[in-house]
Amino acid sequence: MSSTNFQLQPAFFDGPNADWVARKNAATPRGVAVAQTFYAARARNAELWDIEGRRYIDFGSGIAVLNTGHCHPKIVEAVKQQLDRFTHTAFQVVPYPSYVALAEEINRRTPGNFAKKTTFFTTGAEAVENAIKIARASTGRPGVIAFNGGFHGRTFLGMALTGKVVPYKRGFGPFPGEVYHAPFPYPLHGITTADALKTVEALFKADIDPKRVAAFIFEPVQGEGGFVPAPADFVAGLRRIADEHGILLIADEIQTGFARTGTLFATHQYDTPVDLITFAKSLAGGLPLSGVCGRAEVMDAAEPGGLGGTYAGNPLAVAAAHAVLDIIDSEGLNARATVLGDRLKQRLSQLQPDAPQIAEVRGPGSMVAVEFHNPATGEPDAAFTKRVQTEALARGLMLLVCGVYGNVIRFLHPLTIEDAVFNEGLDILQSAILAAKA
Repeated sequence: MSSTNFQLQPAFFDGPNADWVARKNAATPRGVAVAQTFYAARARNAELWDIEGRRYIDFGSGIAVLNTGHCHPKIVEAVKQQLDRFTHTAFQVVPYPSYVALAEEINRRTPGNFAKKTTFFTTGAEAVENAIKIARASTGRPGVIAFNGGFHGRTFLGMALTGKVVPYKRGFGPFPGEVYHAPFPYPLHGITTADALKTVEALFKADIDPKRVAAFIFEPVQGEGGFVPAPADFVAGLRRIADEHGILLIADEIQTGFARTGTLFATHQYDTPVDLITFAKSLAGGLPLSGVCGRAEVMDAAEPGGLGGTYAGNPLAVAAAHAVLDIIDSEGLNARATVLGDRLKQRLSQLQPDAPQIAEVRGPGSMVAVEFHNPATGEPDAAFTKRVQTEALARGLMLLVCGVYGNVIRFLHPLTIEDAVFNEGLDILQSAILAAKA
């Protein structure tokens, strides 16, 4: 093979931003919504610089993908070493030891004192779809019950499971059948655990025989739904109903996994075991990798060839994932998540007397959210939330908005963020909230 001097064009990392916005609008469809009008040139840990040289503090982490920060040296080195070996074989064609070793690690680290098996995919939506496939194969049943406000992907089954219409579902139906939704506990909006579980039971009276339900799927902390934690008694209630009717319990940990909530998985914080866990995002530190882990006998239900994918468990991403697990251990990121999250919640709570728009501050570890409402009416205030986001960006802090009503800011700072940068981000956040109020 001949050598090459190929280099990525320097112009790809050059401005002005406005030119690239125009080129993007001409070359890509409007259905791919882009939050920012600037383009990335480089990033390191929790900081990002655009092609015009402006610096931003990243409290979004590529939507929860960068718990270990941008370009962690261990991850970069692991990928470089794998690049020198091979980039692809397709695990189903020629397997490689690193995939098997990573599956062993996930089996060991996930909650539940029972035999487990793990398989890898590429995206979170793939993990969810395959978890449903596995549940259906294991139970011989078609039905699935998901929850309002949940997000499970943009594929057709993912959209069917997702409990939010705009922007994810509008104009794309019809969706796969045998998918049903129940309310998710949301005390701030008057939905209790008892309300949610009662509606699940009502589905069995009005919509589907429980003996046709393969699985419940829920997020331990709803992501797009507004960082709403699942109460422990709700998860225990689902487990009780599932056991009564032979239904499997799937925890979608795609956004909650890998130290974000203060434990490796959020389900470590419940006394209730689940049967299957889906994961992705921060597993591979920015490279595409996802997976499903579950009870061995359930995972073995699919026929050989029924699971997999051309790029599933790509060796570069697997190498990165091994580095991510090492970083979580060696840098104590579970504990770090709790320390950072507590500092953030304290700062937001201290602001409430001066910013009565703050309705609630919530979330475990560093999966923290602040929800805004109109203090005069108590109604969700999406406009105020957008002003906070805009004011923060003008000061160099990137924030993400979520929630069914678009009135929640979620915080997804890298867990490796330096204290000085984190404190700078908190100062900007405070200034942004007060400016939005003014």
